[in-house]
Amino acid sequence: MRPPSDGHAPLAYRDERFLASDAARPLRILAEYIGPFDRFTREGITDTIVFFGSARLTPTSPLGAYYDQARELARLVTEWSLDLPTPGNRFTVCTGGGGGIMEAANRGALEAGGKTVGLNIGLPHEQRPNRYITPELSFEFHYFFMRKLWMAHLARALVVFPGGFGTLDEMTEILTLAQTRKLDRRIRVILYGSAYWKEILDFDALVRHGMISPEDLGLFEWADDPQTALGLLQAGLEATAAGPTPAFAGSK
Repeated sequence: MRPPSDGHAPLAYRDERFLASDAARPLRILAEYIGPFDRFTREGITDTIVFFGSARLTPTSPLGAYYDQARELARLVTEWSLDLPTPGNRFTVCTGGGGGIMEAANRGALEAGGKTVGLNIGLPHEQRPNRYITPELSFEFHYFFMRKLWMAHLARALVVFPGGFGTLDEMTEILTLAQTRKLDRRIRVILYGSAYWKEILDFDALVRHGMISPEDLGLFEWADDPQTALGLLQAGLEATAAGPTPAFAGSK
């Protein structure tokens, strides 16, 4: 039998069945924008350096050296950021929140004494939030596109370590936005591990076949060690490091 009713229907925003329905999908999408926006504002996160890379790349895997290098680079970046004269949390290390390279970067930032962001998404096998994320900056997303929006929204730079489909997807989306001038500001892109990336992607062939322009090769830089990557980041961000908090990267 139906339970007795007090005659009042639940408020729509408290109706869990409605909120989980197809009709309420726009509300769920909007919540994955407004929720992080509110928390980033409260925590004073103004701009980020995003680390991409495989969740499968552990210290004991064949390419395990990249784990240690991501950890070291995140530590160096965070120490540099904390020494800047501007207030707030400038150039905060941000990752996709999972294991592998993401864990290494969050770990290095935490070891340097800084805040660090994890934009996690639930996946059946390999994606769980790592334990090095600042608790107040650990997010869980359902929609891939909203997670990717927040990866780009505050980003001043990307450091792309070796990875698979997910890393390629995230990297090429940012490069496409930059190539098509859909970003209000430049996001610097560093491909870390030139031997790996030049084996996986033949950028020169894309130019040769006319699929991209020669100048598009200037949308990214190469690094093979943490100090070189740090130097590229510092050189690229020097003009903004002492300035006011930047606006969102906002796609036009």
